[in-house]
Amino acid sequence: MPEIDPAATAWLLASTALVLLMTPGLAIFYGGMVRTTGVLNMIMMSFISIPLVTVAWLLVGYTLAFSDDAGGGLIGGLQHFGMLGITPSTAHGAVPELLFATFQLTFAIITAALVSGAIADRAKFAAWMLFVPLWAVAVYAVVAHWVWGPGGWLAGLGVLDYAGGLVVEIVSGSSALALALVLGPRIGFKQDAMRPHNLPFVLLGVGLLWFGWFGFNAGSALAANGTAAAIFLNTLVAGCLGMLGWLTVEQVRDGKPTTFGAASGVVAGLVAITPSCGTVNTLGAVVVGLAAGVVCSFAIGLKFRFGYDDSLDVVGVHFVGGVVGVLLIGFLATEVMTAGPQGLFYGGGLTQLGKQLLAAVVVAAYAFTMSYLLAKAIDRFMGFRLSPEDETTGVDFTQHAESAYAEGVHGHMPPRRPGLFGGTLGQLGQFGEREQRPDPAEEDSAG
Repeated sequence: MPEIDPAATAWLLASTALVLLMTPGLAIFYGGMVRTTGVLNMIMMSFISIPLVTVAWLLVGYTLAFSDDAGGGLIGGLQHFGMLGITPSTAHGAVPELLFATFQLTFAIITAALVSGAIADRAKFAAWMLFVPLWAVAVYAVVAHWVWGPGGWLAGLGVLDYAGGLVVEIVSGSSALALALVLGPRIGFKQDAMRPHNLPFVLLGVGLLWFGWFGFNAGSALAANGTAAAIFLNTLVAGCLGMLGWLTVEQVRDGKPTTFGAASGVVAGLVAITPSCGTVNTLGAVVVGLAAGVVCSFAIGLKFRFGYDDSLDVVGVHFVGGVVGVLLIGFLATEVMTAGPQGLFYGGGLTQLGKQLLAAVVVAAYAFTMSYLLAKAIDRFMGFRLSPEDETTGVDFTQHAESAYAEGVHGHMPPRRPGLFGGTLGQLGQFGEREQRPDPAEEDSAG
């Protein structure tokens, strides 16, 4: 039986907490990016992913992803259904398997939350709650087994994805595109500005994401050692260069660097270094971060050209950034980090690049197809999109009977909406209490 290493366990405990922090950070980041009438719903879509994915992961997600292969490298077995057979003394390498499972759970949570950014302001919350656990099992767990699981077929081919460029970034971006196509664009897409309503929220959120990303990447070393230290530095460097790359494009193209561009650039750099953080050296991290910042700053405009409403740029940043990071491994991987495969620039030829390209295409196709079919099924079953009336009124009020801001400060909400069981809910007061107000028609008849 492998011996548990206290130092590795301590580092993974800290890393797990850091990665879990990323989901509230994403909620704040996304919340600042939407309009005033959708703040709470956007935050809730991230927060509700935590319990929904947790239940799905503990029941069946973990065993499908990380149990011994059930055949063909496609899916894990069911021997750990409901976490059966895993005790506090069970080890995964040098760390407790319960801790490893929890660490991987935080990855699944943030990936589901990322997808929500593509359908801001127009999705039924109940439909999202149904989609998330089904998606976590049918999409995320399957791809995780392919890439990271024992006997996974992409792992067997020698595909490199250190911390989730394929499993997290390309999966979330592909799934986001599928949902954006199923739900269609927001009312006013391409006509209304739809600018972020709170840029300080955006910057606060990206700060929490950056902080948590050190656990995301360096924690994937599953050890407190020199590799984790190198990954830690690579993560910092790529985020910095992503910001600089994005701001440079804005300065040259638009004449002004923006705070929103700075935040987006950081995320782009962090996304791209995620798959390559343990395969490239520090100079490679510079190239990865800079390339992602520049490429993603242009990629976010594709939605206007092709007509899909990826509301918060999940496709433009996470899918495109993930592809950039996955493919650059084929050029920049060095045996100093990988202890084996080398990229083209280090004399490794085109072999690794071919493997990375194949993996990116296959994972994107699978995640998109399964997410599209799942969203379509839910749409037929219960409707995934809000009615035009509810969307115009505002998703916060129609889905949660709440408003993020006091009436009159950030807009007006109608005085009455149908309650869950056919009753009426009054307009929210300043602190969230529901004020019962008379119907204007009743006042007129009384007069």
